Amino acid sequence: MANEDLARYEERYGLLSVGKAREIVTALSHVLPGEFVDLDGLAGRILVEDVVSTERLPPFPASIVDGYAIDAGDGQTIRTVVGDVLAGDVSDRSLRPGQAARIMTGAPLPRGATAAAMFENVDLMDGKITIRGRRPRDGENVRQPGIDIDIGQVVLKAGTQIGPPEIGLLATLGIGQALVGRRPRVAVLSTGDELVDPGAMLGPGSIRDSNRFALRVAIEEAGGEVVSLGRVRDDEVEQRAAIVQALGIADVLITSGGVSVGSRDLIKPILEELGQVHFGRIALRPGKPLTFATVGQRLAFGLPGNPVSALVTFEIFVRPALRIMQGCPSPDRPRLPVRVEYSVPRTLDRTEYQRAIVRWKNGELVARGTGSQASSRLLSLVGANALIEVLPGDENLPAGSVVPALIIGEIVT
Repeated sequence: MANEDLARYEERYGLLSVGKAREIVTALSHVLPGEFVDLDGLAGRILVEDVVSTERLPPFPASIVDGYAIDAGDGQTIRTVVGDVLAGDVSDRSLRPGQAARIMTGAPLPRGATAAAMFENVDLMDGKITIRGRRPRDGENVRQPGIDIDIGQVVLKAGTQIGPPEIGLLATLGIGQALVGRRPRVAVLSTGDELVDPGAMLGPGSIRDSNRFALRVAIEEAGGEVVSLGRVRDDEVEQRAAIVQALGIADVLITSGGVSVGSRDLIKPILEELGQVHFGRIALRPGKPLTFATVGQRLAFGLPGNPVSALVTFEIFVRPALRIMQGCPSPDRPRLPVRVEYSVPRTLDRTEYQRAIVRWKNGELVARGTGSQASSRLLSLVGANALIEVLPGDENLPAGSVVPALIIGEIVT
C-alpha cells in the first residue's frame, strides 16, 4: 500500500479508544423480540418480562417435620392417634380435641390441627402419645399457605438468566412456558486464500482455519445460534455474495480476516457499500483493525484474522452485544482488580488485553502470565481465565501492581 493510500485509510478510520468503541456497539445493540419457550428449552435463556405467581406456595398448611398433627390449644396432655397423613393425601378427616394424626413432612394438616410435634419429642404407647417438654404452640412446625410465595408476587424479574433453581420454581408454580429473549442468529465467515480446513494437509503458504470453529463455541457460550458460512477466498465478488447471504438470514455477521490495510483486505469496503461502518480501527492490542458496521438492523463485526485477536475482540465487543440482544441487563464479564506477579510490558499508544491465569492467594486475586502474548499464539489463551487490562505507558508495570481484569473463566485456587 502506497503512503498516500495508508494516509487516506487512517484518515477514514480514525483510531478510537476501546471505551468509545464499546459505547458505539452498545448503543446499536437492541433487544430482539421475545419468544415463549417451554421449560425443557429454557436453560440459559433470559427473561424479558417479570414472572408473577398466580398461586400460593404452599397452597395448604403443611407440616415441615415428621411427627404428629395436633390441636395445640386443646389443653390435652395425652392424645389418641387416629390415623396417618402422608404427602399427597387428600382426606376429609378432622381432628377433635384429644386426638392426633401421624403426619409426614410436606403433608397437609388435617382440619382441626394447628401444629405438628416432632417424633423425637413424643412418647407413643398403646396408640396414645404424650409430648415431652414444652408443648408446641399454634403454627409451630407448619408452613402456612402463601408463606413462601403469595398470589401476585413477582418471583422472577426481567433480565434473569434461567438456571436450575429458576426452572424448578417455574415448574412448582405450574408455569410451563416463559417469555425470553430470542437467541441471536450469528453468521460466521472466514476469509483468506491461505485457509484450509482442519482436516486438510497444509500446502505451501497455507494455514488451517481455526477461527471459524473457535468462534462457533464462543457464540454458543454467549447464547447465540451459529450459522456457519464456511470460508471464502480473497475475492470481492465471492465475499460480497457471502456477506449479502449472511445479512439475509442472520441478526449478526462475524467475519475473520480481511480487515487490515492490504490490497486483498476487502471486508471494510464491502460493508461500506452495503451499510454504515462505525469504526475500523481501535487503540487496542490485539485487535487494532477491528471493524464494526450496521446494515439496517443487522450488526456486522469484522474481526482480525489472527486467532488471539479474533477471540479477544469477540470477548470485548461481540459477546456483550449478543448478551444485550437477548435481554441481559449486565452483559459484561465480571471486572475485578488483580495483583500481577510479573513485570507487565506496555505499549505506548494502545490498551492491551493480556491473557492471564488468576487465582486466590492470601485473600486477594493474583495473576500470572501465559507466556508470549503474540496475537497468533493461541496457547496464550489456553487455560487463561482472565484478560488483564493494561493501559498505554512508556514503562513496564512492576510486579505487584494492581490492574483491572475481565474474568472469562473459573477462578482457580
